[in-house]
Amino acid sequence: MAHSPQLDQVIGIMRDIRSKYPADIHEARAVLDQAFASYPSAADVTVFDIDAGGVTCQWITAPDVPQDRLIIYFHGGAYATCSPTTHQDLISRLSRASGAAAIGVGYRLAPEYIFPAAVEDSLAVYEWALGHGFEPKNIVLAGDSAGGGLVISTLLKTRDSAAPMPGAGICLSPWIDMECTGASMSANADSDVFIGYNGLRARAQSYLGEADPRNPLASALYADLQGLPPLLIHVGSDEALLDDSTRLAALGSDFGIDVTLKIWDNMVHVWQAFASVLPEGQESIQEIGEFIRGKLDWNA
Repeated sequence: MAHSPQLDQVIGIMRDIRSKYPADIHEARAVLDQAFASYPSAADVTVFDIDAGGVTCQWITAPDVPQDRLIIYFHGGAYATCSPTTHQDLISRLSRASGAAAIGVGYRLAPEYIFPAAVEDSLAVYEWALGHGFEPKNIVLAGDSAGGGLVISTLLKTRDSAAPMPGAGICLSPWIDMECTGASMSANADSDVFIGYNGLRARAQSYLGEADPRNPLASALYADLQGLPPLLIHVGSDEALLDDSTRLAALGSDFGIDVTLKIWDNMVHVWQAFASVLPEGQESIQEIGEFIRGKLDWNA
């Protein structure tokens, strides 16, 4: 199927980023920071740094949204790169679409901080939100790629601690298998111009250290998902991580949770980050907003 000019533009941007991607992690972070600086949040969005439970975060909120509703967003970047700043536009669009305040979590990155540091930070921010008056039913955990994996990990830690669960979880192209065993890793090796098996396996090893790659808090593929709140999963058909999403949805169904999976034709990894140029990015964000409003009864 032929791509739209906008999708071809995004694919070109991704190819350019990948062509410049160095082996040194500090240089890699700089490349991604520079690339996503071209996609800032809208001028009317409120952005400021905030300490949430000892974790450096950013408050990224659209105007005129209720301040008693909160999206906690975990950015992607293979647990090693990116930040709330790189994801400001995406987070602000989710805030606007759902009608909620939003906070981007600056969890600790590998290799400086290995597993389970990112999970601990993610849970700390959720506990901070509970301690600052947000009702669990009015909190949504959301994230992309590695951040999508952190959504599930944080839900598992919350459930196992007997703390109240948030209202829903949103996973965009989640990475839930540190061993990268999905068939789409090879089947979509040519169509995914941004990530691939070798790069992900290297990042997994950097993140895990000596930890078991099948630890459920690192690889939700091996988790018991019983008791988790409603989940929405969006993934592109051309992604190397396609099978992580399909397997997560199947696992959720097996454990009896309310899970909704949508596979978007021809879409690339976390295409929502390019919503300013790609119509399907904004369409996905609007559907996420509708899901949140419906599941949490925020339409009232």
